[in-house]
Amino acid sequence: MSRDNLSDARIIDSWRKNASPWTDAVRGNQIESRALVTNRAIIDAVMSRAPRTVLDIGCGEGWLVRSLAEHGVRGTGVDVVPALIEQATSAGGGEFRVASYEDIAAGELDITVDVVVANFSLIGKESVEGIVHRAPELLEENGALIIQTLHPIVAGAGLPYEDGWRDGSWAGFSDEFSDPAPWYFRTLESWKSLLINAGFQTLEVREPVHPGTGKPASVIFIAA
Repeated sequence: MSRDNLSDARIIDSWRKNASPWTDAVRGNQIESRALVTNRAIIDAVMSRAPRTVLDIGCGEGWLVRSLAEHGVRGTGVDVVPALIEQATSAGGGEFRVASYEDIAAGELDITVDVVVANFSLIGKESVEGIVHRAPELLEENGALIIQTLHPIVAGAGLPYEDGWRDGSWAGFSDEFSDPAPWYFRTLESWKSLLINAGFQTLEVREPVHPGTGKPASVIFIAA
């Protein structure tokens, strides 16, 4: 992939193309790390805040909103891909809306909640920075932003440990996937700096471990 195609816009293009196979993969429990570790890890992280309401940014086909509804949490999910919001709406469990990260960063989402959660959905550059800086305005008093993402140490793939765009891959997924989305690599220090600069005062970091590899399956930031 050329350097010109490493951008936030290319991420959206990819997800629009892969909405259907992604829905099948999530609902069919085809992603081992999610089934074994990260799904439960993000639910536990959200529930640790005892929320009444949650906003799931980049909600995809809506699995997390549905799962939290089973715990009595009222959820709203937003995603830029209409096909994913259609899937989420048809499955129910919460309210779902089409909205881009740029729309949210610009203040066009009129909502406040106890927890804003982004589960493996903050993979761009400018769009992610906009969301993180807007998040405090979306939170009720004593609310928290919770982000689960690839662990930088594990996901570095032997490349220099520095911020920058990386080519995407659907390795391990079915042949139905195509045109993998690029993603913007951030070090642990960069993630922490981004959250602190956005005005968050406290930060908890969790590192769920994959039982098979013994390595972190992800990193979770709980910023309040």
